[in-house]
Amino acid sequence: MLNYALYQAGWLAAVVGAGQEHPWGGMAVALALMGVHTALARERAAEVRLMLMAGVIGLLVDSTHVRLGLLSFPTGMVVPGLCPPWIVVMWMQFATTIRFSLHWLLGPLMRGAVFGAVGGPLAYLVGHRLGAVVWGPSPALTVVGLSVLWTLAVPVLVLAARREISTGYRIHASGEPGRSR
Repeated sequence: MLNYALYQAGWLAAVVGAGQEHPWGGMAVALALMGVHTALARERAAEVRLMLMAGVIGLLVDSTHVRLGLLSFPTGMVVPGLCPPWIVVMWMQFATTIRFSLHWLLGPLMRGAVFGAVGGPLAYLVGHRLGAVVWGPSPALTVVGLSVLWTLAVPVLVLAARREISTGYRIHASGEPGRSR
């Protein structure tokens, strides 16, 4: 539950911060909460590697959305055509949930694909409503674009998380982590 609470608090801080034209403050809160997560994690190096991979994936995915005109970010843009750093940090923070509060994603990859297809657009809809992100001129096309890229991105993150699980742990078919015998 702590993992979920840390993620939700960071997500809300980043989105509300960006929506209120204070993207750096919200990003700082999310980074601090990622630090708490990392300090509490048993496998810190694995968590950091997963967060960095998620940051790269997020940069690619959301910059693709920006370049295609599906999304724009009113605050925090640093480099034209690239998504702002605060959204990359949100991707990194999302990675902190995969081995913990969202561990059920570690089961069949279809779970991650469906979660991404539905959850990605929903998260951006909330961000849009809070003023952190602006959808392109065609909301239907934006939903499809979000859904397609998140359908691909979440399974990639799941595969990375599986790789980072130490040899002392294995994933059961249910998606539950457990100690190997």
